Formats: sequence, C-alpha cells, structure tokens
Amino acid sequence: MVTRADVGVIGGSGFYSLLDDTTEVEVSTPYGPPSDAVTVGRVGSRPVAFIPRHGRDHRLPPHRIPYRANLWALRSLGVRQVLAPSAVGSLRPELGPGTLVVPDQLVDRTSGRVQTYYDAGGVVHVPFADPYCPAGRAAAVAAAGSAGWEVADGGTLVVIEGPRFSTRAESRWFTANGWTIVGMTGFPESVLARELAMCYTSLSLVTDHDAGVEAGEGVTHEEVLAFFAANVTRMRSLVTDLVTALPQDRACSCGNALDGLKLPFEIPQ
Repeated sequence: MVTRADVGVIGGSGFYSLLDDTTEVEVSTPYGPPSDAVTVGRVGSRPVAFIPRHGRDHRLPPHRIPYRANLWALRSLGVRQVLAPSAVGSLRPELGPGTLVVPDQLVDRTSGRVQTYYDAGGVVHVPFADPYCPAGRAAAVAAAGSAGWEVADGGTLVVIEGPRFSTRAESRWFTANGWTIVGMTGFPESVLARELAMCYTSLSLVTDHDAGVEAGEGVTHEEVLAFFAANVTRMRSLVTDLVTALPQDRACSCGNALDGLKLPFEIPQ
C-alpha cells in the first residue's frame, strides 16, 4: 500500500484512473481539509498523489478551492514536484483549441484569495520572478512534443477570479498586454507551491478562444467542460509520460526557495 509520494497531480476527476495500486488518504492540515481525500498510488514504479482540484463531484468553484490545504496536504505526503493540468482560454488566434501551453510566466488578476502561508508571525518574502519549475517545464515540453501535441513552449498565463468568464473588453486588454492564455485556478496554487519549496509545472490545455479574440457569443461553461472531457484521455497519457520523465533528484532552484529565510513555523518534511 502506497501512502507517500514524491510527485503530486492536481487536476480534474478524469485523472483518477491515472494511478495503479491506489489508496485514499485523509490528510488534516492547519488550513482545513483539502478539496477531497488524496488518492495515492503508482505510475509505473513511481509513487504519485492526486487531488481533484474542484472535488470529485466538481462542487468547488475556482475562488472557493482550498488552495493552501491542497498544497500543504501534498507536501505532508512527501510530494516535492507538482503537475497541474487545467483548462484555459487562448488570447492568441494562432493557439487554437487542443494546443498545450506550458507557460513560463504568470499574471495575477484575482481578488480576495488568500495567497500565502506567511501571513502572521513574521515577514517572509519568497522569490517568485519565475513562477514555474524550469526542469518540470523542460520535461513537459519534451514529453508533449514526443506524443505529437501542438505545444507552445512558454507564454504568460493570466489568472482571473472567476467564476465568470472575461468580458470582451477584458479579453482584448489581456491580449494587448501580450499575455497568452487565461485561466482561473493557476494562482495561488503556484505561489503556495513555491512557499513550500515545491516544484510546480502548469499543463494548460486550450479549450477555446477567449471572448475578445474572435467574433461570436463567447465561451460557455458547457463547452469548456465538454472539450476538456473529450481530451482527458490524451492529457492523462501525457501526465503519465511526464511523471516518468521528471528527474528523481531535483537540481532546480525550487527546493532552495526558502534558504536563508526565517520561517514562523515548520513546514512538513
């Protein structure tokens, strides 16, 4: 029975069948329960922990996801590398539905979400100039290319509060700023991973063009879910390949993000 893992996946309920030899683990955290019980199993010989971001019944909207509990729970189980598949809208005409974007930058346009563990007991400034793990990104781009994906290496993900989609004016503004894709869940997931010295890699599947990119009525919730569901088997296969490809020993700087900083509490080891 597997109860610890070094790789974590935060994704939709379609990823449950990713794992073999599974065990459900209830994890308590100082920030309440995670989105759901954590499923721990194996991909090949590698132990992996999975959390359904919105809960297994998709009950949690983006602004209500317990992001701090989710990342803390993964770290408590030994996870040090996080893969985060999600659906996004494209802000670029050339990046159509079915494109996999592996972003290298992020813009936060959320409001009201708690985005730090270090909000009491002393000031902790964590570097975040490059939000994503370079080793995870390189492995993701290589794995997607080998599997025949149309993959965009790099780009800026702008994260909006949701649960509503962008207005046409907002979408055009995002595009004018040079940003690439828009989503609702990539923040504060990424910064919380950094605050726990974990690697974080975003796997952003374009499901639609955002409202300002082309004429029409704009995207609907049903269209996004339907497109992602139609591609979940392919995404699951990519995540399986990527889990195998991730380095066993981390040589990136993510694990050193807290070096030299005085923390107000101990983080899980």
